Amino acid sequence: MIRLACDYQEGCHPKILQRLVQTNLESTPGYGTDQYCQSAKQKIKKACEAPDAEVFLLIGGTQTNSTVIRSILRPCEGVIAVSSGHINGHEGGAIEMGGHKVLTIEPHDGKMLAADLDRYIVDTLTAPSWDHGVIPAMVYISQATETGSVYTLAEMQAISDVCHRHNMPLFVDGARLGYALTSEGSDMTLADLARLADVFYIGGTKVGALLGEAVVFTNTKLCKNFFTIMKQGGAVLAKGRLLGLQFDTLFTDDLYFEISRHAIAMAMKLKAALKEKGYRFYAESPSNQQFVILENTQLAELEKEVQVSHWCKVDEHHTAVRFCTSWATTEENIDRVISLL
Repeated sequence: MIRLACDYQEGCHPKILQRLVQTNLESTPGYGTDQYCQSAKQKIKKACEAPDAEVFLLIGGTQTNSTVIRSILRPCEGVIAVSSGHINGHEGGAIEMGGHKVLTIEPHDGKMLAADLDRYIVDTLTAPSWDHGVIPAMVYISQATETGSVYTLAEMQAISDVCHRHNMPLFVDGARLGYALTSEGSDMTLADLARLADVFYIGGTKVGALLGEAVVFTNTKLCKNFFTIMKQGGAVLAKGRLLGLQFDTLFTDDLYFEISRHAIAMAMKLKAALKEKGYRFYAESPSNQQFVILENTQLAELEKEVQVSHWCKVDEHHTAVRFCTSWATTEENIDRVISLL
């Protein structure tokens, strides 16, 4: 079975596994105080060109989103996201369970528009009895988005400007950040993101690691007592060196971006072939997620050999599916999928 339903169906990059094996019998301090975590954090800060940032290593995306948001917002405050945002539709109400409402605005090609954000904030905070409702106090976006679109530098700058004009921190979900930054036409760097966002995370789970996300606070005023809040929410790994080793490896010799570029190359090969064959696309994506509309009987045949993600029903006879390449996707498998289709 060829599995292209998501980008975390394999284990980890061989270089990571090799280091985990090599260091397996080493005895190190716990809770992320070991030398591997410290090395990883320094390499991440260097890659971000943010020497004064604070870096924390967490286990997974939902846990990271909920911990960051809960640590920043007061009890009466909510976080603004597009309705298709991951925290709104794919995390089981984790943000609400932490006591904070997700306040939604409509997306455009999966993205939040700065003008829409500004209008929402102004309209909400100038409405009669505005203080009787949930107060918007933070902005959440994903890079890349749920439908694979990628914010340009200008778009991110505009959103950042709105956030800071209204004194609201900007939090960027980077579960697929490697794939976004190496996508076709991307004009943004990790340093750009570090400059524009108050807090963001570098996804490891979907980009070559067994597990783990690296949270970067460039606005260090926001991370007061963050470790204790992590601990309170069960987000601290006792054997923290397992996270440190992985990110230390990913940020050695440009491995993180090298493997991300491979995933993009595989996605673009699939996209070009399907466009040439006349397939319709549900969303236009330059990243590792490709959304294709298939006839239902054709989809049933394909699924005898290929696992894809069912995205939504288009009509009675057609379904939009997601093909998701990763650091581990082989060209042979892409060729086989093209042949089947």
